[in-house]
Amino acid sequence: MPAKSQLVHPHTGAELATFRSPEEEELAGKRVELEQLQSELADLELELATLRSELIAFERRYMDVAGRRYAELDRLEARIAESTARRDPKDQSARKEAESARARARESAEALGSADQERPAADFKPSEELKSLYRQAARELHPDLTTDEQERRRREKAMAEVNRAYEECDAARIRQILDEWRSSPEQVHGDDTAAQLVRVIREIAQVRKRLVAIKGEIEELGQGELSRLKRQIEEAAARGQDLLTEIAEKLDARIAETRARPKQASKAGEAHER
Repeated sequence: MPAKSQLVHPHTGAELATFRSPEEEELAGKRVELEQLQSELADLELELATLRSELIAFERRYMDVAGRRYAELDRLEARIAESTARRDPKDQSARKEAESARARARESAEALGSADQERPAADFKPSEELKSLYRQAARELHPDLTTDEQERRRREKAMAEVNRAYEECDAARIRQILDEWRSSPEQVHGDDTAAQLVRVIREIAQVRKRLVAIKGEIEELGQGELSRLKRQIEEAAARGQDLLTEIAEKLDARIAETRARPKQASKAGEAHER
């Protein structure tokens, strides 16, 4: 007697295990797309953070060398202009020049004070480990990787801490932030397929928007006056020229000349009286 034929279900065994609904297929595809965008976002965030930190470090160096001398020059110019205005109180032109010179001196002093208070160490040289940690933190903590407003605020706070640690070349701090983030109870999630799909689609839109913004920020920073000055000094250094030292020497000469002006004016006045 022949054995009874057995009906085989079209989705048994391994096939049944891999079967996914259209929604699940769409979700899987969107997750792949999101992962690729997250990787691009992390790369660009790293580029932006590095550029910002390099410019901050360069600005600190520039202010130490040239900024202090410009501030001193403005202070001397203001004193001379005020002295001139006091000698002839009716001279409105001299009074306006004194006010303008004092305003410039005040702005220079304030700029120098801000640089001293807010800038990190002068040399910013991130290691490959530090860059890798920052990139990983950007992939996991970036605010644009969530559609929940409360979660976004939590991520913004974490990324702000990561950015500070990166500027200070503190790899251990970034590693600690990542460990705390990964072990937090807020990292446990779970929703149905439809809700997850909508969330991923919105996350993709947010990441794309942030990518456009980052590219704009990088371009703007790269075209700024500080970047242009940094490139000039780096290009000069490649030719063996220390442009910052040359700027400092020229300013020192101007400061010496400005300090000598009141004495020269006084001598000229005495000679005229004779």
